[in-house]
Amino acid sequence: MKIALGGTGAFATKHLDGIANIDGAEVVSVFGRTPDRTEAYAAEHDIAHWATELDDVLANDEVEAVILATPTQMHAAQAIACMEAGKHVEVEIPLADTLADAEAVLATQERTGLTCMVGHTRRFNPSHQWVHNKIQAGDFNIQQMDVQTYFFRRTNSNAKGEARSWTDHLLWHHAAHTVDLFAYQTGGEIVAANVLEGPHHPDLGIAMDMSIQMKTSVGAILTLSLSFNNDGPLGTFFRYIGDTGTYLARYDDLITGRDEVIDVSQVAVSMNGIELQDREFISAINEGREPNSSVQQVMSCYEWLHKLEQQLEN
Repeated sequence: MKIALGGTGAFATKHLDGIANIDGAEVVSVFGRTPDRTEAYAAEHDIAHWATELDDVLANDEVEAVILATPTQMHAAQAIACMEAGKHVEVEIPLADTLADAEAVLATQERTGLTCMVGHTRRFNPSHQWVHNKIQAGDFNIQQMDVQTYFFRRTNSNAKGEARSWTDHLLWHHAAHTVDLFAYQTGGEIVAANVLEGPHHPDLGIAMDMSIQMKTSVGAILTLSLSFNNDGPLGTFFRYIGDTGTYLARYDDLITGRDEVIDVSQVAVSMNGIELQDREFISAINEGREPNSSVQQVMSCYEWLHKLEQQLEN
């Protein structure tokens, strides 16, 4: 599988690291915004071809699939361009920052029949897979998910602390992880949702704090707190409160409500959620099947993000 990588930031590197562990997969091209940085990134990671325009990558017949770890505002248009050029595409979360753009990606996928997968990594983290397997076996039913997504990001910077050329968003990016996971894990459809936001940053123009409540058709509820103002441990902390136990997940780690460590090392072939996500993308292409976290499967998430945005605007 010959893959092109979009982006040269922190998440592009996470995908490179994951793909390096997948037999039969190779990154043969990378594109970024500036020539100097992109050329240096390609040299550092031994990638044969680099470009600053997506069109140059798509013109390469060797490229079979593209992974987009580019700025959020580019995701939808770039995903559509990839499929129009006959390339399978994996889009980092979020798929888009408007419902209309997300729907346009879905329409293109349905017309072309190509694989289009969205990077909802929480579906693939071994910690969340362990909980999902327990639910599927009938041994655990979620009553409530209590989730905290916290960063200290009062300047426009990425996960490496480097300056960003675009602005991140608590609702369309960070809430998307949990909104999708909530429906996926509970096995129901979201039927109700509320949102509140705190003051907007004077320069970035975005809410720095947000609170979301949701309920699914099976009765489970969600409480999600998000902040760019939190000066403390960073990341997302999931508490699953169920009928037979309580579990706390952070990325690929899992403990019980009594702080007992759960070994999730045998859940999948890797402990790296991004690698497992990329494995699913490549396997789905090779097997000609719909991937977990396909654009079809995650559309409900973006429909609800749109409804929440409308609540805030009104």
